[in-house]
Amino acid sequence: MAKATFAAGCFWGVEAAFRQVQGVTNTAVGYTGGNTPDPTYEQVCTDRTGHAEAVEVEFDPEKVPYERLLEVFWQNHDPTQLNRQGPDHGSQYRSAIFTHTPEQQTAAEASKQALDESKKYRQPIVTQIEPASTFYRAEEYHQQYLEKRGQSSCHI
Repeated sequence: MAKATFAAGCFWGVEAAFRQVQGVTNTAVGYTGGNTPDPTYEQVCTDRTGHAEAVEVEFDPEKVPYERLLEVFWQNHDPTQLNRQGPDHGSQYRSAIFTHTPEQQTAAEASKQALDESKKYRQPIVTQIEPASTFYRAEEYHQQYLEKRGQSSCHI
């Protein structure tokens, strides 16, 4: 198994999108990329921890390549919105790819460049690509939040 970590706005919808992908074996929502150890949801919502709401994806690279996960990431949010997605705003909702290996870093940068060159968006892509840091699992009530409520997606 391998890990991938993505931030693309509210983590509930991002998690739901990745759970649909064949070859994904597990997901967890949480917080990463900031400077507050073991933050709570309430702390992250203050926009002072530096953390992004993110999804850690465990996947079988024999069944789903990392590049497919990148496609899902790009398709499920607007990577041109700085520190926001839809009505949610703050750095905790930023667009970011947290890479776990040099190969992921290279693939993420190449996919971002290809998307930028495609001219799909009028605005520049603001997605950050950086090495993964400590991932703090969110409170249990956030895990598979939409599934627990019989919903398949968020407003994004």
